[in-house]
Amino acid sequence: MRAALAERADPVRAAGTQAYMKSAMPYYGVRMPDLRFALRSLIADFALPTSADWHDTIRTLWDEASYREERYAALELLGARRYLVYRTLDALPLYEYLIVDGAWWDLVDDIAAHRVGDLFRRFPASVRPLLLAWSVGGDHWLRRTSIICQIGSRAATDIDLLFTCIEPSLGERDFFLRKAIGWALREFSKTNPDAVRSYVSANESRLSTLSRKEALRLL
Repeated sequence: MRAALAERADPVRAAGTQAYMKSAMPYYGVRMPDLRFALRSLIADFALPTSADWHDTIRTLWDEASYREERYAALELLGARRYLVYRTLDALPLYEYLIVDGAWWDLVDDIAAHRVGDLFRRFPASVRPLLLAWSVGGDHWLRRTSIICQIGSRAATDIDLLFTCIEPSLGERDFFLRKAIGWALREFSKTNPDAVRSYVSANESRLSTLSRKEALRLL
């Protein structure tokens, strides 16, 4: 994977992307479609026969990354269809580690919306208490995850959980939490506009301008 990414390096694009993403870690400058194309055959050809192999390979790619695309490669492996069988409740500690260590939207949001969200939809009784704990915890990226993990759930959205996870962050000034609140409400408004209108009306004085504008963008 590292070799495949290095072969496609674009130094000019890398410099611009690193500046845009405000990343301390350098980039190869590989576009995401090219990254996915390069990794697809590798993921298909080199099987990881056990959950431990899968976990350890992801951690190695992540922890030893010299370029940010190597962390994107870890996320591609994390979400590969062939490893759905490994994405059980046992994977939650790995997800939490990657969220806390990643600590930026380009790494966190994919895990939140696709990996944590998928586990919640499959094992709601087990994952719900963890999301509630994250929503009041000190790590803002875990808080963000608790808020946005149901994006894409549509009619299956646990409305009470969504509003409960938003509640502890209503007074936060952190941009990424305010954006998360607005984003989650905006996406849910596609399914239940009345619920979002009512929520925004009831909490208008507590919602930041950013959150409110995002929530009502489609209404």
